[in-house]
Amino acid sequence: MTRRYFGTDGVRGTVGEVPMTPDFVLRLGYAAGKVLAGQAEHPAVLIGKDTRISGYMIEAALEAGFSAAGVDVLLCGPLPTPGVAYLARVLHLSAGVVISASHNPYADNGIKFFSGDGFKLPDAVEAGIERALESPIGCNESAKLGKARGVDDAAGRYVEFCKSCFPAALDLRGLRVVVDCAHGAAYGVAPDVFHELGAEVVAIGVSPDGLNINDMFGANAPQQLQGAVRLHKADLGIALDGDGDRLLMADAAGTLYDGDQLLYAIVKHRASKEKVAGVAGTLMTNYAVEQAFAKLGVPFARARVGDRYVLELLREKGWLLGGENSGHLLCLDKHTTGDGIISALQVLGAMRASGKSLAALTADLVMFPQVLVNVQVPRGFEWQRDRAIAAAQAEAEKSLDGKGRVLLRPSGTEPVLRVMVEGEPRQVVEAAAKSIAEAVRRAVG
Repeated sequence: MTRRYFGTDGVRGTVGEVPMTPDFVLRLGYAAGKVLAGQAEHPAVLIGKDTRISGYMIEAALEAGFSAAGVDVLLCGPLPTPGVAYLARVLHLSAGVVISASHNPYADNGIKFFSGDGFKLPDAVEAGIERALESPIGCNESAKLGKARGVDDAAGRYVEFCKSCFPAALDLRGLRVVVDCAHGAAYGVAPDVFHELGAEVVAIGVSPDGLNINDMFGANAPQQLQGAVRLHKADLGIALDGDGDRLLMADAAGTLYDGDQLLYAIVKHRASKEKVAGVAGTLMTNYAVEQAFAKLGVPFARARVGDRYVLELLREKGWLLGGENSGHLLCLDKHTTGDGIISALQVLGAMRASGKSLAALTADLVMFPQVLVNVQVPRGFEWQRDRAIAAAQAEAEKSLDGKGRVLLRPSGTEPVLRVMVEGEPRQVVEAAAKSIAEAVRRAVG
């Protein structure tokens, strides 16, 4: 499918610029409503959001568009992305809609959709919405307009769901945990989940003001988490991103663990109890993880970067576990989408059941040095055709002497080209990444 508006994770952009303008969002709500109205007799959607100030405007425009198309709207306010996916499923709705730009700064925002089964919207439905956007916006007659109402118990229901994903025979008593919510959508639910399971919780990043989401807090800025863990002498730190679907953790020493390491901890524990059919990663997954799974006898496959592609691979192969080094982890026996809180509970469950620390669970996983550089580029920049970039990439690969890999890929959510170099020794990896990044910057001009 050729995507004009939808990227790898819905529609996203800078607020005030297309497509994040009130008129476009109104059209998007109407187009999505018409597509959904063709699939159900009485369509209804749930709209949730993160804490960005622009969420109020976008929520209002979406609600108007859906109503004009004859779709009822349920509003739950700030709630993590996976919470919206869960409620859309258990409330038997036509779709769940999340207003969020995830880990991006507050000036950006986005809109992503979930089907009524809690999974990301299929490509065919997104294509149908894109086609509907080409038609003029209309409005149903008054008797056929959609209604809107609030969902008062959304946060409580999601908290109970998260708790149900932790082993009933275990608890978190005796643990002091720092929970960093990035001033984002999880600020009102994540601390409660861990507290109600018995942990002593130190909550940070829980004072959103509409402008501070992801700002110096959360999975994108783990320094606050590391400092808080040491300051409060905590046993563990948990950092989420702005919409609560990404996870990073720190141990008592302040050592950080990314998505690759956390996925390994989960899989290793499960493999000690039962057969794990297979694990899905991405092109960015550290090669050491692939080698470690091979030693465990667990099949491993790589998908394109993006949790939707990891999910597609898992469903294609009938596997349950997968994720990205960015911290999007999927445990399909627990939830239909990536969930930072539930992923943290899987790691904590492995620690409690095994009696091992996070460091001990991952001690046999020795990661290859991996350097990632994001270079700002114009949208649609054709880096593949630039000879200087190709030469820099070839020289970098030569310098690794067959002991690493180089990957260049455009982001699906931001106007950047991601340059990743992995291998040994670290100084060679860093020099290679820097050289390629400079070549890209010169090409951009």
